[in-house]
Amino acid sequence: MELRGRNALVTGAGIRLGRAIAFGLMRRGVNVAVHYFHSAHGARSTAVEGEAAGVKVALLEADLVDAAQAEALAGRAGDALGGLDIVVNSAAIMDRRPLAEVTPADWDRTMNLNLRGAFFVAKGAAAVMRDRGGAMVNMADIAGFERWKQYPAHCISKAGVIALTELLAKALAPKIRVNAVAPGAVLLPDDWSADARARVVGSTPLGRLGSPADVVGAVLFLLEQDYITGETLVVDGGRLVR
Repeated sequence: MELRGRNALVTGAGIRLGRAIAFGLMRRGVNVAVHYFHSAHGARSTAVEGEAAGVKVALLEADLVDAAQAEALAGRAGDALGGLDIVVNSAAIMDRRPLAEVTPADWDRTMNLNLRGAFFVAKGAAAVMRDRGGAMVNMADIAGFERWKQYPAHCISKAGVIALTELLAKALAPKIRVNAVAPGAVLLPDDWSADARARVVGSTPLGRLGSPADVVGAVLFLLEQDYITGETLVVDGGRLVR
């Protein structure tokens, strides 16, 4: 896929990896619908970056915990940009809750955004893109392959995103390709201590943290390569094989 001139929706594009992915697409000449919910300030900053890059930008607010809003988002993006070619499902949360402390509210908060929200965004996008074709990339996590006892709901939600990616790739072929990126130690939680960060570095085979640019590069690769679908590309410095 030639990216320049395409239209993309990036969820959670006001902060962290979503914002970095939106920037990466804009710099490649992609028009971007910047989704946000709580991060209006960051979304507006993302839009300024797009304007500087000379691409069209639309700001779209939606609560993806609401399935109806999630399913409608791709249609709104297509209307704003004049069509839709790319969807990046990046909006997510990562709450530390050991098994004994997980409440139904904790479970629902994580699943409803990380998995259900991604599902209904993709469902709506499939309807918008079915004639035009295109590509989706879901943001998974190495937590989808590992079992972190302090983050049970997060791990299960991201394992679901990997399964969702494979299901969508099968259901939407050949017109729409669907892949995922599973980052490792790229952007650690803001409240982690220096010691915790050092332990992660020490247990990563490449001996360093990654950067958002590493994830952006993986997303761009999966969008550009037309003969890849149903894959989850792990970007973790080797942590899965440590």
